[in-house]
This record gives sequence, structure tokens and C-alpha cells, in this order.
Amino acid sequence: MNLPRGVIALGFVSLFMDISSEMVHALLPVYLTGTLGASAALVGVIEGLGQGTAQITKLFSGVFSDWTQRRKPLALLGYGLSALTKPIFALAGSANWILAARVADRFGKGIRGTPRDALVADMVPPEARAAAFGLRQSMDSFGAFAGPLLAIGMMLGLQSSIPQIFALSILPAGLAVLILALVVREPEKPWTAQRTWPLTRAGLRQLQPGLWLAIGIASIMTMARISDAFLILQASDQGVPVWALPLVLVVLNAVDMVTSWPVGVLADRIGKRGLLIAGFAVLALANLVLGLSGGLVATFAGIALWGLHMGLTQGLLAAMVADAAPPSLRGTAFGLFNLLTGVAVLLGNGMAGLAWDAIGPQGTFLGAAGLAALATVLGLLRR
Repeated sequence: MNLPRGVIALGFVSLFMDISSEMVHALLPVYLTGTLGASAALVGVIEGLGQGTAQITKLFSGVFSDWTQRRKPLALLGYGLSALTKPIFALAGSANWILAARVADRFGKGIRGTPRDALVADMVPPEARAAAFGLRQSMDSFGAFAGPLLAIGMMLGLQSSIPQIFALSILPAGLAVLILALVVREPEKPWTAQRTWPLTRAGLRQLQPGLWLAIGIASIMTMARISDAFLILQASDQGVPVWALPLVLVVLNAVDMVTSWPVGVLADRIGKRGLLIAGFAVLALANLVLGLSGGLVATFAGIALWGLHMGLTQGLLAAMVADAAPPSLRGTAFGLFNLLTGVAVLLGNGMAGLAWDAIGPQGTFLGAAGLAALATVLGLLRR
């Protein structure tokens, strides 16, 4: 089935914003620890607060998009806010400023994420949802693949400093905002024009039990999928030079990019459950490889497995959330999903940072492997 123009345009919006974000994120952990003197625990707190803020904000933006019956204005606000935070990273002179910029950037991500995903679901029929979300995830991952490569090229070819790269990241972010503003058109809503507040007992009863089961299992998995900042720190500990550290995200997102769309197309044909459980098991294996093996080959093998896990799960979880909610409550369903998994992100990254400082990388990754194995078992038990 051919996907609508709006879905493809939203894919390009994600692509360019991820180029911008990963130009920053690929270098941020080593910039924090190497230049600004932050500890691994503080990196975990910054990542946990940033990502947790994004996930929690998605509840309110989702509910508001259902209540107003408009998705695009909120998405545009969120993308615009994230674009405006990029120069702050370049000007930051302390970890506190980085924390503020990271939280503001992720707040913008939280504002845009739920309305954007609900907008994708509004544009496609149920039999094509996994493919649509898979395409968006693949293009998102292409941006996350290209961003670190640009950072490497700037450091090697142009002799750019890390703050200069942070400053230039505003250019692809601005392009993402322009595409969203000028190309994407919001479809007519299939539900009544009467506005009702979604967060009521009657409204929540319309959400299928499958949504709550998916949320519970995904929350455990999310705690196991700690921030990729720890993958960058692991590569640095194994001897990867600073200029080459963005290769961590290049490898991770290359694997995610080439698997997300084919997995979505396959899931529309054979079902989502088996592929999703396989993704949980791959995350457990990735953490085991990273925790039990040393050296560059094992490190990058674990990173590649991590990317395969992303390709097997991200688009499918989004499609499952869309399937479990009526059209008028899609934003709320995505918001609840992201709220609870956001709490898991905050807890997981905080514990990962503390374990890294107290025990070392092995303790961090083996603990995450145990949580991923638990999510795999619960997924197998779910009917």
C-alpha cells in the first residue's frame, strides 16, 4: 500500500531534526565528562531528566491534542522549541547549563512527539499502521545515522570544535520546522466536533486492556534500554578516540534504519507479538555482550544488536498503541504510554549512572540484561 504524502513528509521532519539532535548528542557525553568534568552519575541524571521530561510531557500534549482535535500546531511548537535550544549547547560553560538545555530540548520533543504519532495514525488505515510507523522510524534513524557522520566530518575535515558543531546543529533543525509548517496537512477528523476532556473515567474505559499490558511490559523494557550515552562512554573506555565516538550512533542507527520499515511491513502481514518479543530478547543479548565482553569488536557487536532491538520494537509499539485506542483518544493513549515509560526511563538511567560509578560498566549492562530478560518472559506469558 502506498503511504500518504503527509506520512512521508513527517518522516523527513523526523530525519532532519534527528540529524540536528545527534550532532549534539553524539559528542555530549564526552564533552560533559572530558571538558566540563561531570561524573558518569551526572550524565545519567542529565539523560534521565531529559528523556523523562520528554516522555512525561507527551501525556499532556496528547490529551490536549485530543481535546482541541488539532495535532499539527502542537507538533510545530515542539519542533520549534527544540530548534531554538541548539545554540544553548554551544554557549554552555557548565554542566548546569547543559542540563537546562537538554531538559528544554527534550521538553520540545515531548510537546511534539505524541501529536506527531497520533497524526501518523490519523493518516493511515489499521492494516498499514506498522508500515507507516516503521517508515517514520527508519527515516528518524537515518537522521540519527547522518548526524554523527556530519559531526565526525566537521571535527576531522573542518577542524571544528565541539561547541561549533553544537551551534551548526540549528540548521537541519530549522529545515525540519519549515517542512512541517509548509508541507504537512492535517486530515479531517473522523469523530464528532464536540470537545470533551479525555482524562475522565468514561474516557479511559474506552482504552483497551491491551494498552495497559503493552505499557507494563514496555516500561520494564525501557528501564533495560538505558541511554545510548552509556554506549558512547563504553566505547570511550575501550579506546575509541573522541573524534570517532559518533561512530557508536552511526552503527546503532544504521541497523535501526535498515530494519524498522521492513519489520513494520512484515508485522502488518504476520502480526506484531512475535517480532516484539524477539526485540526484547535481542536487547537482553546486547546488554550481555556489552557487560561480559571486552574490546572494540564486542563493543560494536553489542551496539549493532542494540540497533536491531530498536528496529524490532519502536515502530511496533507505536502501532500497538494506535490499535488500542479509538481515534478520538489516540493522543491520550500515546501520552499515557509515554508517561509511564518516561518514569521508567528516569529510573533506569539514574540507576545505570550510579551502577557505573559504583561497580563499573559491567554492573550497568548486566543489570539491564536482567530487566530485558524479564520483559521477554512477560511478553511470552502475555496472551
